[in-house]
Amino acid sequence: MAETRVTRRSLLALGMAGALAGCGGGGLFGGDNSGDRAAAERESLRQRQAETGTTDSIWNLFSNREDPSTVLTVNRYIWTAALETLDFLPVEQVDPFSGVITTGFGTPPGGGRPYRATIAVTDAALDARSLNVALMTRNGPASAETVRAVENAILTRARQIRIRELGL
Repeated sequence: MAETRVTRRSLLALGMAGALAGCGGGGLFGGDNSGDRAAAERESLRQRQAETGTTDSIWNLFSNREDPSTVLTVNRYIWTAALETLDFLPVEQVDPFSGVITTGFGTPPGGGRPYRATIAVTDAALDARSLNVALMTRNGPASAETVRAVENAILTRARQIRIRELGL
């Protein structure tokens, strides 16, 4: 009976070692074929490049290639100008890392209609493409002319701040 236990344990250990060896690249009983696998992968990438023009695959959707320490840059002149120009609106949320400012409803000086705004500063350049403004009234979106006027006011103020700061 003791001999049967030893035999069972030996067979179990040998089976586990074989299963474990089958999982790895090298092995208990075989050589390392990682060079063959690497060559096959390179050939597969070359083929995919020739057929589709890219080496991307469906599995790239699940990989995180972005550097987690990357910080989005926001133009500080536009950022400051947006806060100064729309200072009559109560600020609800501010995220300087993504460049988004969200306000509550407020009435402009001399105006009768309350507005709320979402401002996105999307680039570090002092450029109109770096600024996105969305204005809402209580009845729906504000007119395109009003949005354009607010964007122009913010960009004009941003240029004034830059000129003042640089002493031009």
